[in-house]
Amino acid sequence: MPKFQFARIDRLPPYVFAVVNDLKMKLRRAGEDIVDLGMGNPDLPTPQHIVNKLCEAAQNPKNHRYSQTKGLFKLREALALWYKRKYNVDLDPETEVITTIGSKEGLAHLALTLINPGDVAIVPAPAYPIHPYSIIIAGGDVRSIPLLTDEGFDKEAFFEAILKAYKESWPRPKLLILNFPHNPTTATVDLSFFEKVVDFARENNLIVIQDIAYAEISFDGYVPPSILQVKGAKEVAVEFYSLSKTYSMAGWRVGFAAGNKEIIHALYRMKSYLDYGMFQPIQIAAIIALKGDQSCVEEYRKIYERRRDVLVEGLNRIGWSVEKPKATMFVWAKIPEKFRAMGSLEFSKMLLLDGKVAVSPGIGFGEYGDEYVRFALVENELRIKQAVRGIKRAFEKYGLRNIKV
Repeated sequence: MPKFQFARIDRLPPYVFAVVNDLKMKLRRAGEDIVDLGMGNPDLPTPQHIVNKLCEAAQNPKNHRYSQTKGLFKLREALALWYKRKYNVDLDPETEVITTIGSKEGLAHLALTLINPGDVAIVPAPAYPIHPYSIIIAGGDVRSIPLLTDEGFDKEAFFEAILKAYKESWPRPKLLILNFPHNPTTATVDLSFFEKVVDFARENNLIVIQDIAYAEISFDGYVPPSILQVKGAKEVAVEFYSLSKTYSMAGWRVGFAAGNKEIIHALYRMKSYLDYGMFQPIQIAAIIALKGDQSCVEEYRKIYERRRDVLVEGLNRIGWSVEKPKATMFVWAKIPEKFRAMGSLEFSKMLLLDGKVAVSPGIGFGEYGDEYVRFALVENELRIKQAVRGIKRAFEKYGLRNIKV
């Protein structure tokens, strides 16, 4: 029989998260109640006024035909208005905005658009998997730089790591991928960081992709900046945004790329060969999401904030020292020293078996992640308290009994 070769697939590692997912499903089939804080899959419902608009638009046969690869002009205009309202950034919806079928699809196809075999991209690690693997799938090479130090995230040290990676790489990197607020580490930056990045990128003809999926989920007065706020950013940068988390529309797959018009046009040309865009009723409902009543955004943000507080305060009470993140719907926790030698995959399996809690092992996010696990704030407060009690039981099994819940 012929042996087929799949070179691009062969460059991808095994999917680590599948190990935890398989064990979780096995335990559930056996009747165990598992609190699932693993995948960042929002449990909150899409706001009703958005759902209502989808249902209304779906009743119109005119909306059943092929759509446009770029997305409806009114949807691109709504995203431009969102940028103006939130960041005072002016965007031309015709040339500087394109819709994508979720930001993940857009990131993958932009990598195919920009990267030739052998091109180098600088990508922080740990990372959301599509950031490095979009480059690998496109035939490029990834230069990973550590996002974290032993003390946590230091934006000055991180910027120096970017400079060092650029100067020491040959061929010179073509692309820098950023993601702030960051998944999985929850690291945040201020506008001055983006100013330095843009200045360096303009001097060195470096393309910057910034993923801003968690722009609206922030806490304690922190407001995530947009790289497009920086003067001259549109000369070198494109930013991806998604409605998945802000409006709890994960399954709807509504994303955008905005910024440099040459890059946006190049992505449009690539996508025009690959898709016809989203189902038009979804786009019409997405317009309502961006332009309609925004009280749901604050309501959901407060829910995530309360969940964050319950989880982090609970973990600290049982002796697991974790800081409260300033943004995202995640908590990134360094594995307690007693268990660190296990590695994140075995530690995650232990929490499942002994605590009945599912988390994401840090190794699944690549290099430098194996001393951490990620919690997703996708269960209600009572379930999160249940998770803390389960983790406490698991710790006690291994001799950690010093603190009561």
